[in-house]
Amino acid sequence: MPPLITSASNERVKHARRVRDGREPDLIFVDGLRLAEEAVKSGIVVEAAFIASGNDDARLVALVEQLVDTRAPLFWTQSNVLDGMSDTVQSQGIILIAKRPERAVLPNAATLFLALDRIQDPGNMGTLLRTAEAARADGVIALGGSVDVFSPKVLRSSMGSAFRLPVMTDVTAETLLQLKREHRLHLVAASGEGELDYTDYDWSQPTLLVLGNEGRGVSADLMTACDTRLRIPMANGVESLNVAAAGAVMLFEAARQRRL
Repeated sequence: MPPLITSASNERVKHARRVRDGREPDLIFVDGLRLAEEAVKSGIVVEAAFIASGNDDARLVALVEQLVDTRAPLFWTQSNVLDGMSDTVQSQGIILIAKRPERAVLPNAATLFLALDRIQDPGNMGTLLRTAEAARADGVIALGGSVDVFSPKVLRSSMGSAFRLPVMTDVTAETLLQLKREHRLHLVAASGEGELDYTDYDWSQPTLLVLGNEGRGVSADLMTACDTRLRIPMANGVESLNVAAAGAVMLFEAARQRRL
């Protein structure tokens, strides 16, 4: 076993904090036992694993054994040092530094995609990823200008969905429209001025749903390119829904219709 890391000034610890803060673009910071389990299960390449010394949690022990099998570099760390590295108030016994997953290729046979246009809030992004997986969407496309899908806060909010779903990142509007043509998708956008109630839309057809920025909505270029604009009827006086709530409403309507 290598020497115990006891100082926050350790070079490996400082490097991990740079990854956490988004200053190492080729690496991602995976914080906590559950997320680490999902990351390892997905086959992610672990560059370093920091493990709290003396933690004998059975799940953590099992995960460490898996990491040993993959020959990932392990570093035993004092709990207070690990807490200082964590993106949360208190770490959950393990932090992984891993290679950023390669940009996914969307499956040809898929029929429901979610595109996210400049979503800024990590909580919204993570919730939308988790909702897309729960509603059986086939993949997510994050357009350029969106918050990093693999940032610590998004990963935590998505509960690991970012590791399980095919996710394309930093996609341009032109590439999105090319994907629409290649997969023969019907492009729809959520809009308060939409001409069709979202429950009247036929979600059984191959669909690419676009949700827009929290303050500005879907960009004008993409809105113009849409085949259909969908509205969510609301009570008088309510201007709009949070983007994550709107996404959940529409995606689960799609799931309901597809079950039928």
